[in-house]
Amino acid sequence: MPDAKLSGRTVLAVFAHPDDESLACGGTLARLSDAGARVVLLCASIGRKGAISDPALVPDGDLGRVRAEELRQAATVLGVEEIVILDHPDGDLRWADAPRLDEEIISAIRDFHADAVITFDDDGLYWHLDHVGIHERTWDAIEALGADAPSLYFVTMPKGLMRHVFDAAVNMGWIQPASGPWAITPDAFGLHAKPPTVVMDVRDWVPRKLAALFCHRTQMGIDNPFTRLDAAEARRWLGTEQFRRLEPQTGCSLLEPLGEPRVVS
Repeated sequence: MPDAKLSGRTVLAVFAHPDDESLACGGTLARLSDAGARVVLLCASIGRKGAISDPALVPDGDLGRVRAEELRQAATVLGVEEIVILDHPDGDLRWADAPRLDEEIISAIRDFHADAVITFDDDGLYWHLDHVGIHERTWDAIEALGADAPSLYFVTMPKGLMRHVFDAAVNMGWIQPASGPWAITPDAFGLHAKPPTVVMDVRDWVPRKLAALFCHRTQMGIDNPFTRLDAAEARRWLGTEQFRRLEPQTGCSLLEPLGEPRVVS
């Protein structure tokens, strides 16, 4: 339902690879879009070094091309109006072309007149160095804009959330693989996440979040833990997304009207 406080506002989400947007805060992006905000997505890399769940999905061997198309499909599901897809080196986002990436993020903020920016916190969700790099590049861009900077929100995951997802999937018959993206240690997610300042209730948007995630077929595969969650488990474990607002605050309060503000001591 449109919200008068968000009508005409623009939110810029800045992430590293296709699928980051859906996993990190797909529910929030969909909710913001439904509330009347214009959601813009900047993706710094097309993930050429990512896994390939099924070689038949990439018949010409160009994984970057396929992942860019998967991103466009996911963005449509989430209600993203504009996408900026860059081609910085996958696996080296923290160091390669840092000044140029800073300028590209600044340009996106200015060109789209962003009122708020969302990106990774300093833990990169699970200490993925590309994610940490995007956190650093985006924070640099905000600092460079000074008094003209929009508000900046860092998305995090609650400690233990991904462990609950994995355990629920195992209880439904899923077997964690020994290799590939789902061989990751789920306890790494949110292990040292800082306390959030706003928590978003996205239970009604969980089906959209999952649908967007499943657009990323090369990365998700046909048997990932999310496919094993029933509707109740999905709402329980994916129904909130949390953010930490940069201090000192810049720009306007964009997530707070929809979310539950938290006081961090």
